[in-house]
Amino acid sequence: MGPLQWGDVPTWVASVFAGVVAAFAYQTIKSQREQIGEQQEFIAEQTRFMDDQRQNLEMERVELRAVAEERRLTQARRVRMHHVKAGGGTDGQGVTTPHDHWRVIVVNESDAPIRQVEVRFGTVYLASEVHEWNIRRVDPMGPPDERTMAPVPLLGSQRALLFTSQQWPSASVHNNRPVLHFTDVNGVRWSLDTKVDLQEGSGDDAW
Repeated sequence: MGPLQWGDVPTWVASVFAGVVAAFAYQTIKSQREQIGEQQEFIAEQTRFMDDQRQNLEMERVELRAVAEERRLTQARRVRMHHVKAGGGTDGQGVTTPHDHWRVIVVNESDAPIRQVEVRFGTVYLASEVHEWNIRRVDPMGPPDERTMAPVPLLGSQRALLFTSQQWPSASVHNNRPVLHFTDVNGVRWSLDTKVDLQEGSGDDAW
């Protein structure tokens, strides 16, 4: 075995050191890439999770809005209006006239009272008379109960009212069809027409 060539030792050591450094750098870069990959995967999972959460929250909001809307409509939908055109008014001598009028029965079938109850005929006419009405009566032409003032401040649960219009000529009575206006227990103003079209009222409908 020949003598050690010390002149090659620094080169050998440098080569080994360079190899070690290169291997360490490679492992470091590999580890960093793996960490970056894991972080990107974690971020992607979090993003998917947040998207799912947003979608779930939006669905919950939609459901809650639907439930709130249904609750808001529940009482108003249980207020009924029955109307009938009546004719044969009489003058001061008891002679039958050709004029007709409306008789409108308003029934509160909900479990809570309604307020500010009035019936308008056409666009401007209010009822000429308002009476309490027995909710069990079937015939809208029957005699009414005690007279009350209009608009009616409060109509309790399972109670009814009879609104009678003024008289118009038979040819024009249809131009003054009745529309019911009332305020529910939550303070929402509603209107209900003869086509059973229930609408939330505007500020102009306030009592």
